[in-house]
Amino acid sequence: MSRLKTCAAWLCAALLALPAQAAETIPIAMIEGLSGPFANAGEAVFRNLLFAVERVNRRGGVKLPGGARPLELQRYDGKGSSEESLAMLRAALDRRVAFVTQGNSSAVAAAIVEALNKHNARSPQARALLLNYSAVDPPLTNEKCSFWHFRFDAHADMRLAALVEALRADADVKKVYLIGQDYSFGQHVLREARERLAAARPDVEIVGDELHPVGRVKDFLPYAMKVKASGAQAVLTGNWGNDLTLLVKALREVGVEARVYSFYGNGLGAPAAIGEAGVGRVLAVAEWHPNVDTPASRDFYAAFRARFPKPEEDYQHARMQLMVEMLAAAIERAGSTEATAVARALEGLHHDGATLGGLHAGTMRAADHQLMQPLVVSVMDRLGAPGVRVDNEGSGYGFRTLRSFDARATEQAHRCAMERP
Repeated sequence: MSRLKTCAAWLCAALLALPAQAAETIPIAMIEGLSGPFANAGEAVFRNLLFAVERVNRRGGVKLPGGARPLELQRYDGKGSSEESLAMLRAALDRRVAFVTQGNSSAVAAAIVEALNKHNARSPQARALLLNYSAVDPPLTNEKCSFWHFRFDAHADMRLAALVEALRADADVKKVYLIGQDYSFGQHVLREARERLAAARPDVEIVGDELHPVGRVKDFLPYAMKVKASGAQAVLTGNWGNDLTLLVKALREVGVEARVYSFYGNGLGAPAAIGEAGVGRVLAVAEWHPNVDTPASRDFYAAFRARFPKPEEDYQHARMQLMVEMLAAAIERAGSTEATAVARALEGLHHDGATLGGLHAGTMRAADHQLMQPLVVSVMDRLGAPGVRVDNEGSGYGFRTLRSFDARATEQAHRCAMERP
């Protein structure tokens, strides 16, 4: 019984349901900021991955020649720091974990990729992969691409292209203010936004281009005042986590009426922070949102909310579900949990979404390990408005689809020259 006292309830159930010889788990290490300013975003990731792992285990686990094995999700607190995350990576590798997940910082992702490149060359008998669900800095699958890294989120240029397409049709916008977090991802978004806006809307004037420290700004009112003074009709930002929530709160407080073209405007806390002022004004881009009106989408949302019913837990990602499903499929395809074999099985793998009830589909491009998937641009509206069947976090506000792009439309050329083992 001592074994059962130390394992999570969902894992105990999976172990009891399987024969003793098949009870060994397949560990997945989640290295994420679970404390500090972005802890809420880290916990949201954990809930999504836990939901995905539980689903695989309910159907018997991952089928291997020696018998089915359940997945085991392990938590490692990287505290949002590259140094702390690398320490957690070493801890996971010491436990012979072959599958590492991370995403809530492109800087951290780059550090982990570099560390895995060295570790896997030095210790071929204990190699590991990074499965990236939200670190979207484009170089990670371009100049810095690695055989050991797979990205399951659309990268920043893919997301930005979708937003700019929506902005292209917004004739009222003549002035745009760019603001972002001062690290690799935020810097890239602002540079690329300038170029794409110049090409798509040469009549638009960039009236602000500002970077701020990541996770350290407690008062965004000075930034909001600059936006107001600029006369911008639109704000474009890649901010996420509390940096987005605090920014939109400040914009509301000073009376900025500009449209906010965001990567994560439907993210944690943002709709409630924006409130009525965001109706018809705040846009977001993602692979999916809860008001995508299909039976599979409705069923997925209902199941997730039944598992995590608190309003603050209402934050789901289809790509994270697809990531776990594709990992399970690649392990089964490889007939092994060895990282190199699983990486080769992931290359070119297409998942049709069948194990998700048809919710989402994607193809892992072999050339750069970038997932090709649909994207949706949505706009904030009141609960009950046409297209807004459910709201975000009990805020009374949700998002309705504005534009949809299939996987072919989101695909972009790459600059990856991958070295394979």
